[in-house]
Amino acid sequence: MAQGTVQVTHTGTSRWRRRTGEYASLAAALEAAADGDVLTVAPGTYRENLVVQRAVTLRGPEGSPGSVRIAPVDGVPLTVRASAVVQDLHVEGQDSAAPAVLVEEGTPELRDVRVVTRSAAGIEVRGNARPTVRRCAVDNPAGVGIAVLDGAGGVFEECEVVAAGQSGVAVRGGAHPRLERCRVHHTSGSGLSATGENSALEAVGCEIYEVRGSGVQITGRATAHLTDCDVHRTTADGVTLDTDAVLTLADCRIHDIPENAVDLRSRSVLTLTRTTVRQFGRNGLSVWDPGTRVDANQCEIFDSTGDYPAVWVSDGATAVLDSCRVHDVPDALFVLDRGSRADVVDSDLSQVRNTAVSVSDGATAQLDDCRIRDAATGAWFRDHGSGGTLNNCTLDGTQTGVIVTKGADPTVERCTIDSPAEAGVYVSAGGRGSFQNCRVTGSGGYGFHVIDGSRTTLRKCRTERCTRGGYEFADSGADAASGTGPLVEDCTSDESAGLRAPAAPETAVQTVSHSPGLLGALPEQRAEPAPPAPAVEPEQPSRTSKAVLGELDALVGLESVKREVRALTDMIEVGRRRQQAGLKAASVKRHLVFTGSPGTGKTTVARLYGEILASLGVLEKGHLVEVSRVDLVGEHIGSTAIRTQEAFEKARGGVLFIDEAYALSPEDAGRDFGKEAIDTLVKLMEDHRDAVVVIVAGYTAEMERFLSVNPGVASRFSRTITFSDYGPEDLLRIVEQQAEEHEYRLAQGAAEALGKYFTELPKGPAFGNGRTARQTFEAMVERHASRVAQVAEPSTDDLTLLYAEDLPELP
Repeated sequence: MAQGTVQVTHTGTSRWRRRTGEYASLAAALEAAADGDVLTVAPGTYRENLVVQRAVTLRGPEGSPGSVRIAPVDGVPLTVRASAVVQDLHVEGQDSAAPAVLVEEGTPELRDVRVVTRSAAGIEVRGNARPTVRRCAVDNPAGVGIAVLDGAGGVFEECEVVAAGQSGVAVRGGAHPRLERCRVHHTSGSGLSATGENSALEAVGCEIYEVRGSGVQITGRATAHLTDCDVHRTTADGVTLDTDAVLTLADCRIHDIPENAVDLRSRSVLTLTRTTVRQFGRNGLSVWDPGTRVDANQCEIFDSTGDYPAVWVSDGATAVLDSCRVHDVPDALFVLDRGSRADVVDSDLSQVRNTAVSVSDGATAQLDDCRIRDAATGAWFRDHGSGGTLNNCTLDGTQTGVIVTKGADPTVERCTIDSPAEAGVYVSAGGRGSFQNCRVTGSGGYGFHVIDGSRTTLRKCRTERCTRGGYEFADSGADAASGTGPLVEDCTSDESAGLRAPAAPETAVQTVSHSPGLLGALPEQRAEPAPPAPAVEPEQPSRTSKAVLGELDALVGLESVKREVRALTDMIEVGRRRQQAGLKAASVKRHLVFTGSPGTGKTTVARLYGEILASLGVLEKGHLVEVSRVDLVGEHIGSTAIRTQEAFEKARGGVLFIDEAYALSPEDAGRDFGKEAIDTLVKLMEDHRDAVVVIVAGYTAEMERFLSVNPGVASRFSRTITFSDYGPEDLLRIVEQQAEEHEYRLAQGAAEALGKYFTELPKGPAFGNGRTARQTFEAMVERHASRVAQVAEPSTDDLTLLYAEDLPELP
């Protein structure tokens, strides 16, 4: 029922059509109107479902916005099927299965229409419709703000989605709208969403913000083009592309994003031009999967709020950065996995807290005419198969300019490394690399530092004003006879007229180091004497190996473990004596794997093993440093390597015991940083094989999986020692030892009761073996205390005897 009248101004040529008519309902007015007529609706609330099927103008009174409410109880309040004009209306819908405004045909124009609804969609455009929508607002906390579907199009100018329970603007089914100067905010889904083949979205001068989801989401072969747009304050990624999506961002601003500013995968393609990305919590650009590609030109990525690389390229993806700036970030560019590639041209990477460029797992990076400033590490080529090119680049104010490790093989040409705090170039652990026409100046360490027999090529390089020296080649020693080591041609230094290549099998300079570097030891200063050592308390004299083995033998049970340790000790002892006699000694790897349930004595045996090795002169101290995953794995790439190295340094001269080591390699690793801890640990074990003994421990099945998925780890360990669960007799002996140590005695019948107790005790995953025995003894002591406390004058027997009734109840 209408609360007002509808005035229809007819525009026909016949006399009877020139009159003006008034109708009591909108339906009657629309039925009477012809193409070109103007329907002026009086203020009021109209509970009608309107269908506009002629090219009329339907409007509210001028100067009274919101005074005309179209609010039926269900269904679609307003349907437009002609090239009509609809303006100055307030539309309300209540049907969760239908839109509030439905445009199905023609090229209508909607102006200054406000939709406040709880419908499936605020405004829905479908089919062949191509509306022009100006200055309209949609408030729909139950569904989509604006939906453009099934091949429809249209232009939306200066519109606003005030709230949406799903996407603010959704495009699918081959639709292709254009948004100009629109605002989309306070949505519970994506701000802008386009999906499906032939679906396309164009947005110019728009703002998307306060979104509970991704700001812009393009998926399923859809395309989008955003120009001069702002995307900010989302709860998920700023921009998401997936499954062959194509997006172009020009002169856009993406900022205040808690997750990835831009995330794309599954063969999606992104082109960014003159776009800024800032204040992001994870990656600025996150690029995944073969065929996925980013091309960025004249873009700026900066001011990260998290601990992740600004640009992440992995799983075979490609990123191209041309004339870009990346600065004030934890790490600038990480390229991971075989097939992944990054090409960076004429770009600046600066104010990087950790690594500017990291290349690993077989990836490739090529940098041409780039500038890297104020970074901990300029470029780090991490492992076998990883490489690329640095061409005509400058690296200024880094800790270390270029690092090459573990078989990586980059080409570095015509690059200048100025004022590194440590080495200009550091190559270790079998890293390779070719350096030609490169220059290192003002290094706080060496210019070029090549160790471990790394087969690096240096041609026509020069060093100037390097504190420790221009070139340092420290060979691993073991491979010297095979001709490993650097190849040096026509290199010069301001220390001398030139540098002669080291003749195999000797190295140019052989140094011995005890001070830690980035991933290994850096040689001591050659020119300055070491400062006198501070006075310390004299260490207690170490026990002999025989005395320590005696303590091992005194442990309850563990017969097979004792045999393994004694056999290993005998091998090491005999090897030492053979060397003293001038004979060859078999190489014995001292790193061990301990498998078994908790409480079986793994930590105790590890401590004794370290003490045995110290007594044999194999280790300097023999102390035990116990760590687990939480001590080694940081929250971002780079921090894990630092934590792992710190733990390794604490254990230098002793044993590093890693409990539950399998947690470093979970079955569903994803982007887990445990792998970085393993990689760093393996390298440290190789670089400092005589300084630290590493023991990894955990449940038997989990440790078998851990070693099988990490063959590099498995190859570092000589043997696996299995710690069997304690039987009832062993547990009884532990309780007896505890009682004797604490001056208690087992009364008659208590031992038999304990044996029965341990036999019936459930041996599930929570069973603690020796720990359970000790806890049982402690429980007996507590119950004994409660009993004896009631005795006025207890005798010695009262104070020392533990009875069967002191046993705790079975769980």
